[in-house]
Amino acid sequence: MLIVFFRVFLIYLLIIFSLRLMGKRQIGQLQPSELVVTILVSNIATMSIEDTNVPLLGGIIPILSLVSFDVIISAISLKSKKARRIISGTPRVLIRDGKIDQAEMHELRFTIDDVMSQLRSNNVFDIQDVAFAIVETTGVLSVYQKYDARPLTPKDLNLPKPSAPDAPPVVMISDGAVIDSAFSYCNLRKEWLTKILKEKNLSVSDIFLMTCDRQAQYFLIQKDPQRKQKEKQRQKEEEIL
Repeated sequence: MLIVFFRVFLIYLLIIFSLRLMGKRQIGQLQPSELVVTILVSNIATMSIEDTNVPLLGGIIPILSLVSFDVIISAISLKSKKARRIISGTPRVLIRDGKIDQAEMHELRFTIDDVMSQLRSNNVFDIQDVAFAIVETTGVLSVYQKYDARPLTPKDLNLPKPSAPDAPPVVMISDGAVIDSAFSYCNLRKEWLTKILKEKNLSVSDIFLMTCDRQAQYFLIQKDPQRKQKEKQRQKEEEIL
């Protein structure tokens, strides 16, 4: 049993290392070569875990080899446009000037349901609103809407630009734990947080979520009272034990 646990742990660490080495693409964004490597790695890992008669190196070496092949192919694709076209393919225009290319749909084996599903994932529910739709090499549909169907932007309304830097808020406290990197992002010090919490008669452990932006505008959600009571009760029990 201990041997199986050890094998699983090693394979687990190896796959994490391999995926980190391959990059941070999501499953839906994998290129064909990356998807093949992912499937093969999962199969080899399963064999190494289930069958203890298979030497551990018999799983490690193939996995590392596949990952090395993927890294080499990625490097070649970065340097050669021709190789990139052969390995990953090229984007295909599915809708051009508002007209569906039915021949292209047939060649890509896209059904109407496939197209409508991907349009909805782009927040487009009427195909008449689409000017161009392009199937990327990952299979994802990129949509360019017609002029009168596009959402309004501050530029369309001639709104003035904000004087402060346009940056999104970040999490400063997550479930009672302070995120130190948020202070440098927001150009604030911990004394600022201490002051805010003191004014509200709260402690860090009372906060479920707190976000803050670079203008020092914050938003916080306190922990549910029942949850706080349960946590205090658990702490007392741990102290007694």
